[in-house]
Amino acid sequence: MRVGLFVPCYVDALYPEAGVATYKLLKHYGLDVEYPERQTCCGQPMANAGFQDKSMKVIESFDELFKDYDYIVAPSASCAAYVKVYYPKILKGKHECVSSGKIMDIVEFLHDVLKVKEVPGKFPHPVSVHNSCHGVRELNLSSPSECNIKPFNKIIDLLQLVDGITIHEPERKDECCGFGGMFSIEEPAVSTRMGEEKIKRHIATGAEYVTGPDSSCLMHMAGIAKKEKMPIKFIHVVQILAAGL
Repeated sequence: MRVGLFVPCYVDALYPEAGVATYKLLKHYGLDVEYPERQTCCGQPMANAGFQDKSMKVIESFDELFKDYDYIVAPSASCAAYVKVYYPKILKGKHECVSSGKIMDIVEFLHDVLKVKEVPGKFPHPVSVHNSCHGVRELNLSSPSECNIKPFNKIIDLLQLVDGITIHEPERKDECCGFGGMFSIEEPAVSTRMGEEKIKRHIATGAEYVTGPDSSCLMHMAGIAKKEKMPIKFIHVVQILAAGL
């Protein structure tokens, strides 16, 4: 199985440890993993800001660069969802989108494709699980609370394999943290208040850390928590899963 590792811009620039942990974890399971050094942004920031046409060049470049891999794996539910859901719509009428059918978030890949039964991680801490909007409603990493279906959570399924961990979920577990990409720039007061309320619910679980599949959401909450001196830490789920490597 040949896997192309996609490390999104903000992970590369601000949270490289999440990208490194993803690589180490995939290698741990014996996969042929490559990191194409010519990779760029997936185009999501431009399209979200209303400049979808300007994202076309990077979208076509991404599709060409990753087209020959069996799977494309990323430590970002948001970016994976953008490629999966929106690339085919944007490229419609131009050429077939290959990458959209191959890309997966690391949680989705480990849970659905590899179906792992063990992880090397050891993490003797209580954690509260953050279900990001894209992960819940576009990648099906967990069940949306508004749907009348049997509850599931792939993030928790994987975390339960970690030695020593204690897992919690906050009240209103799949409510947005307020980041929303451009939303946090255009509506900073609303975004901040949403983040504050979300962090308080995570803290109320008694957790020492908040974890999830999106560094962007974790970054948003971590910034608010640091500024307001809230007693909670943040860590990407893949860093917990790979903690023993």
